[in-house]
Amino acid sequence: MIFADLALARRLEAAEAANARGCSVGEGTAVAEMAGGWVIFAGAASPLTQAVGVGLHGPVRGAELDAIEGFLTSRGARVSLDVCPLADATLVEGLAARGYRVTEFNNVLVKPLAGAEIVFTPRVRRALAGESDLWSHTVGRGFFEQVELTTAEMDVGRAIFAMPEALCYLAATESGQAAGGAAAALRDGLAILFADSTVAAFRRQGLQRELISARLNEALARGCDLATASTAPGSASQRNYERMGFQVVYTKVTFAG
Repeated sequence: MIFADLALARRLEAAEAANARGCSVGEGTAVAEMAGGWVIFAGAASPLTQAVGVGLHGPVRGAELDAIEGFLTSRGARVSLDVCPLADATLVEGLAARGYRVTEFNNVLVKPLAGAEIVFTPRVRRALAGESDLWSHTVGRGFFEQVELTTAEMDVGRAIFAMPEALCYLAATESGQAAGGAAAALRDGLAILFADSTVAAFRRQGLQRELISARLNEALARGCDLATASTAPGSASQRNYERMGFQVVYTKVTFAG
């Protein structure tokens, strides 16, 4: 068992913010450190555009919320904050006073890696340097549940693939058809597992669990002590992670202005 406390939350949310910053290095993107966390602009409509880790290092003043709002709205984006339940109470109080609404919940799971073993993952391999579009399209098909993707939808995957720290994986059928994908980033002994996606026609065949195992293999090989992932509450992804030994440590709430 591992218990959530402020030190763990700071470690997990700092890694999440670093991931978001790593996806926001292209033309027109911007990042800023504010209110103990980070605000990321990756495009006005990008799901990566948000504030992460705010309020984990003390009270959040009204002027700090003003700055976060100005940073995003001045670039044409709506204001969205990914809030950890261990954040200082002044953050939620301030958002409530400004009329923010809850738009999403995400469970944060962790798995201590002490005593874990490397396992065989025959259907999963690392994506090659020239496979950005293949990986982005495969992952996008699973997320958006459609074969044809827009440029904006492809660009979300391309931004992840281009992260210097990103390790991207593809899962394939026995015939070699790309059927799923996922990514990981290893930061200071913490393995962040994200972007899990399986094409609808190939679900319920154990591909996500094999993708999880492949990334845990890499984490073990590189000496990580902890792995983390975020899922929608009660989702198939959450069940797969729990089957792999992960446990929910807290639930984050997304607030939108």
